[in-house]
Amino acid sequence: MAEIIRSVKGTRDFYPEQMVLHRWLYNHIRAVSARYGYQEWEAPMLETLDLYAAKSGDELVKEQAFVFEDRGGSSVALRPELTPSLARMVAQQRQTLNVPLRWWSFGPFWRYERPQKGRAREFFQWNLDLLGSTSVNSDAEVASVASALFSSIGLTPNEVIIRVNSRQFMEQRVAEIGVPNDRHSAVFRLIDRVDKLSESKWLDYGQKLGLNNHQITALREMLDDRNQWRNSEQLNEFFKTIDHMGVRQWFEFDPRIVRGLDYYTGIVFEARDRSNLHRAILGGGRYDNLVAEVGGEPISGTGFAMGDVVVQLVANEFGLLPEMNPCQTQILVTLFGHESVAQSYTVANELRQNDLRVEVYPDAVKLKNQVRYADRQGIPIVIVLGPDELDSGEVSVKQLATGEQSNIPMASLVDTIRMILESESSP
Repeated sequence: MAEIIRSVKGTRDFYPEQMVLHRWLYNHIRAVSARYGYQEWEAPMLETLDLYAAKSGDELVKEQAFVFEDRGGSSVALRPELTPSLARMVAQQRQTLNVPLRWWSFGPFWRYERPQKGRAREFFQWNLDLLGSTSVNSDAEVASVASALFSSIGLTPNEVIIRVNSRQFMEQRVAEIGVPNDRHSAVFRLIDRVDKLSESKWLDYGQKLGLNNHQITALREMLDDRNQWRNSEQLNEFFKTIDHMGVRQWFEFDPRIVRGLDYYTGIVFEARDRSNLHRAILGGGRYDNLVAEVGGEPISGTGFAMGDVVVQLVANEFGLLPEMNPCQTQILVTLFGHESVAQSYTVANELRQNDLRVEVYPDAVKLKNQVRYADRQGIPIVIVLGPDELDSGEVSVKQLATGEQSNIPMASLVDTIRMILESESSP
């Protein structure tokens, strides 16, 4: 026997059992996004490399993106993130779009990273953005949508926290310890890695960036100060606004949150589980310059991205993933033999015409095998169309939950099926 060809490393197979959880998460995302007035959109899976090279930072492009040359000789990339595509699309239609824009998307992305718990090379991601407003109210609204999703799937502020900072405020603080403007982005990457590197490797990284011992010590002290946000007008306004929104319990200030991508300019935030057992659940912030950088007119934006892997790991940890049957079939119509084929499909068609979900067993095997199939699939009702039933103009309806079986006239079949389904779904 030939060896089964394996899937590409870092990708996932979605069998029906996994797909039903995928759809569960999508439905929560769609409902929460709509509740705040956000509209669904999508962008190409492939973009030119130039779009990411200029907008996302060297690390993402050179180390993480799937990059290749197409047959026409152009350098393209499987999208590693969505914000640059958003900026491009807004720039193309800027004159016709009605701002502020509230857009969301949930689709696949690719990053060439080392697969591990909470990280895959192919993943789905929820992106939610608000463009056309410079107000901190917009930052607060976007962040509050994230908290609404957590609440929707059953998480609480005791289990998940959203940590907030301001790039603008941190630029001011970094300048105060003597770091020149042209090194701010590098220092932000250093801050972003404070919890990802060992102490010695973090210090070595700081020295390689040209920081002296005094600056590294001052930076470390700054990262331990959890009350400095009170000196930031922007952060004070943010926390006041989310308090008005009734979601203050989901948020706290953290000077270590700066986000690694270069295009962030203001409020930034990340969500994590309180026990820090997992990677960040989501992250985002303000990006006031991005649309102008792709050639469009300047427009302010704020948003976040959430991968589908970590949020499900966290939900599973707290027992929140639902047990859902991927089979949504309500009725199995059996097949006795050649003489019953026409009638079986006629009955199934009538039931489907009445918005019932029906399967017809495709082969005329033993009846007990057909019933066993229905039981394993979780199909609650089996309709038997044997010779006796065909002669009498009736069908035999078997309820698998109780074992009860009765003959029903064909004319009242739909109503009877509906009554059975309603009785089984009621508490």
